[in-house]
Amino acid sequence: MLARPEATLISIVIPLFNEEASVDALMPRLFGFLEREGLKAEVICVDDGSRDATWDKIVAWRATYPALTLVGLSRNFGKEIAIAAGLDLADCDAVVLMDGDLQHPPEVITAFLAQWRAGYDIAYGVRRNRDQDSALRKAFSRAFYRVFNIVSHTPITPDAGDFRLMDRKVVDAIRRMRERARFMKGIYAWVGFKSISVEFDVAERQHGKSSFSPRRLFGLAFDGIISFSSAPLRFAMYAGAIIALLSIAVGAYYLVRTLLFGIDVPGFASLIVSTLALSGFTMLQMGVMGLYLGRIYDEVKARPLYLVRDVIGKPAAFTAATTPLPATSDAK
Repeated sequence: MLARPEATLISIVIPLFNEEASVDALMPRLFGFLEREGLKAEVICVDDGSRDATWDKIVAWRATYPALTLVGLSRNFGKEIAIAAGLDLADCDAVVLMDGDLQHPPEVITAFLAQWRAGYDIAYGVRRNRDQDSALRKAFSRAFYRVFNIVSHTPITPDAGDFRLMDRKVVDAIRRMRERARFMKGIYAWVGFKSISVEFDVAERQHGKSSFSPRRLFGLAFDGIISFSSAPLRFAMYAGAIIALLSIAVGAYYLVRTLLFGIDVPGFASLIVSTLALSGFTMLQMGVMGLYLGRIYDEVKARPLYLVRDVIGKPAAFTAATTPLPATSDAK
């Protein structure tokens, strides 16, 4: 692998949503770390339509740290879209993604940079433990990774999230992917490149609470499977074929039985149960197809991924970056 130089400029992208309680702890710790390590970095904070004072707080911190670039989205588009906005603006040799609640320790960036300078294109953080999660959440997480890696052709690493460093060419590849239903863990895996894991301990959240409720996490997991696998469609097709074959077999059985033993008194309960079961399964198949059709509908409208309300830092570069990137000549 080709080693990279020590002197480099990095971008640090931080999506924020209702993090007013964490900003005052984040900024001095992050910039203090950068100063101690002698790292040159631009820090891009993307306010994802926060409903509290997050934007006002990061604007106030810019007076102390001019290296801050601030992006305010017009509304809450979701963390994945906020990450896309930050990546659109980042233009340094390498980009670090981290959360703003300090559960992603800035000090781990040193280990990321060491692996990047050794030649890896992606250094991603893997949580050393999940002690802070409930037993139900840990069981759900294990089940999701197992199911996803079975049904998808793009396996993802368990316990690896958005906390990572990516080389410029990786960021450029991700920026070309403009789908609206974004499952970033799958996107990181899909682009490939030389990757290595870096273990870290997740700090306890000091302020506020996570915006990812169990319902939202379940929706994100479901979106990931729909975005990176056609297995639900195949399952519906196979199940339909099995039911059709069973109905033929049952029909043949009753035909032979009627010819041999005559007609029995029909059962009302069995008729109702079979009708409801087949109707329910038909609706399930239609629902699965509707989900994929809805994704197609969202994509063909070709709306922008996000709208920007305010930019403080380098708006000229950002205006160019927010335009959907054209496909290269070899992409047919």
